[in-house]
Amino acid sequence: MIYDGRAISVKLLDDGIAQLDFDLQGESINKFNRTTLQELDEAIAALREHSSVKGVVVTSAKDAFIVGADITEFIDMFSQPEEELVEAILLTNGIFNAFEDLPVPTAVAVNGFALGGGFEMCLAADYRVMSTRAKVGLPEVKLGIFPGFGGTVRLSRLIGCDNAVEWICMGSENRPDVALKVGAVDAVVEPDKLFEAAVDVVKRAISGELDYKAKRQEKLEPLKLSMMEQMMAFNSAIGFVGSKAGPHYPAPVAAIKTIQKHAAKCRDDAIAIEAKGFAKMAKTSVARNLVGLFLNDQALKKRAKEYEKTAADVKQAAVLGAGIMGGGIAYQSALKGTPILMKDINQAGIDLGLGEARKLLTKRVERNRIDVAKMGDVLNAIKPALSYGDFETVDIVVEAVVENIKVKQAVLAEVEKQVRPGTVLTSNTSTISITRMAEALEHPENFCGMHFFNPVHMMPLVEVIRGEKTSEGTIATTVKYAKQMGKTPVVVNDCPGFLVNRVLFPYFGGFAALLRDGADFRQVDKVMETFGWPMGPAYLMDVVGIDTCIHAGEVMAEGFPERMKGEFKSAMEVLFDNNRYGQKNGVGFYRYETDKRGKPKKVIDKAADDLIASVCAERREFDTDDIVARMMIPLCLEVVRCLEETIVETPADADMALIFGLGFPPFRGGAIRYVEETGLQNFVDLCDKYSDLGPLYTPTEKLRQMAADGKTFY
Repeated sequence: MIYDGRAISVKLLDDGIAQLDFDLQGESINKFNRTTLQELDEAIAALREHSSVKGVVVTSAKDAFIVGADITEFIDMFSQPEEELVEAILLTNGIFNAFEDLPVPTAVAVNGFALGGGFEMCLAADYRVMSTRAKVGLPEVKLGIFPGFGGTVRLSRLIGCDNAVEWICMGSENRPDVALKVGAVDAVVEPDKLFEAAVDVVKRAISGELDYKAKRQEKLEPLKLSMMEQMMAFNSAIGFVGSKAGPHYPAPVAAIKTIQKHAAKCRDDAIAIEAKGFAKMAKTSVARNLVGLFLNDQALKKRAKEYEKTAADVKQAAVLGAGIMGGGIAYQSALKGTPILMKDINQAGIDLGLGEARKLLTKRVERNRIDVAKMGDVLNAIKPALSYGDFETVDIVVEAVVENIKVKQAVLAEVEKQVRPGTVLTSNTSTISITRMAEALEHPENFCGMHFFNPVHMMPLVEVIRGEKTSEGTIATTVKYAKQMGKTPVVVNDCPGFLVNRVLFPYFGGFAALLRDGADFRQVDKVMETFGWPMGPAYLMDVVGIDTCIHAGEVMAEGFPERMKGEFKSAMEVLFDNNRYGQKNGVGFYRYETDKRGKPKKVIDKAADDLIASVCAERREFDTDDIVARMMIPLCLEVVRCLEETIVETPADADMALIFGLGFPPFRGGAIRYVEETGLQNFVDLCDKYSDLGPLYTPTEKLRQMAADGKTFY
């Protein structure tokens, strides 16, 4: 044994070939944490000193090769002063450079995912042999940064600047055929032949059949482009990528500019430029928030796994109420492998639900996401029913009938008598109390909320709502089913609107008051879209349905009258009174026309202005910061209240729910991250500035105390 550590071992094989094996103890994956990097440095030194070594093959004992750097260490790392961060990055690069400079040929056997720093390790080798089951890529832009372990340098010299820009700026995971085509890897083989193939490449390099020194030299030299070619390539890429990434995500464009800066440099100087660019990106709030989001997501997944340990198996599901929502739930369940009964009281509903599933599957076939045979399998896994005949086989039921408590209670009480004892019952309600609905059931412990967001196939969030009598086993099984459906479950406690809708309606309340005071809803939409929301509040209401918003708003007003009961007639109520419901009937704040692709396109409609003028002050221009404050303060304060009331367990859960359920701007990290980015005391002061607008703008006493004590949520 040449080297034996906790993450890396090196042993000498036949013919002077050493095997450097990554196997991080105590972890299911390999990652570049401090331990692994230190041991890699020591292992390289041991290889250099061992006179019998003629070549090196790098392997992984895990299913994945190396998934990248240890992101849990990023927060501390990124908090360092920029100069210290550059120094730390260059030290790590020194390890990769030392591996690349070994006086013997090297090859990597890429057996599984090699991402981020894991793929940068592969790039430092002379040869890359890839399994047909592996994927490689540099996804750092998704965290608001770009590769910092030599990735922008080596990849651009290996596959050309155009391909490198695409790989780095897209942050995608690339299949073996794509990687081989552009030259990112040298060979692709079946998994059982991978190690043998990597050893063979090294042997051929040792014998002189392959010129590894010439191949290595390409990565040490400047890009082979003239100044004119560089200018054309980089300038066009900056323009195109900048328009796609938008102003809130600077990392992709910064990556291109970094490659452009080091294009004419040799490796060491180029890596120094990369390190400075990386450090600059790492110090941005975008990187801090996106890394925080990643960690929140990991925490959410970990909690879901804990629930799954105690969950019952879900082999057969059922949905009550077909239609668009029921059809969407049935489609998602069947697509992800859980067969489902879809019951309705009439054939028209069944036809609508099956039609929705068929439409969604047809789109997947057209986009080559699935083949026709798979479409048939999914449709066959959706069994329509007009009776409860097969419900004794069901493990979980999702009720998705009309949003009326009496109807829901009647349906749930009826189905409870048709299923076997212990079957989990859930309701896809968006606002109605789970505890109140459970009053109609003999076994309320088997009942909880399972709130999907529309459209079901696109929205990742499912709120799993715990009623007063809901058992933990019921919650666990519902979480498991949501995961089986490919969704992200967030467990919340019962209250009007639960979490997502509860915090959305104060946001709408801020919007209503802005219109009352003379704001143009188009300006508000534009400002909030510039802030980062996928659509402004007027457009969002049109998409959700103004009638739906009015109904849900009544529930919220009943639940929280001190904050959410309107003291004035709103513009939304006027539109509702005039049968303007939004996209569903073609008129709301905007008018909707069908575009060439058959999708609704919003256009300005003066009739909306004329109608709402009766409840709005004279139209005037508002300051952008004023609009943002008046919209965001009510939403953020309601999230704070939900945390204080333990409606949601952690700030991470709250932030992830808003991002997955509402489209809260990811680069801002969520509502609680946004408050912390503002500074708790600054946020409280901002609330006080707008205190004359009423209770929606009043901070809680606990928040005031946190601010005064210098505390934070995270």
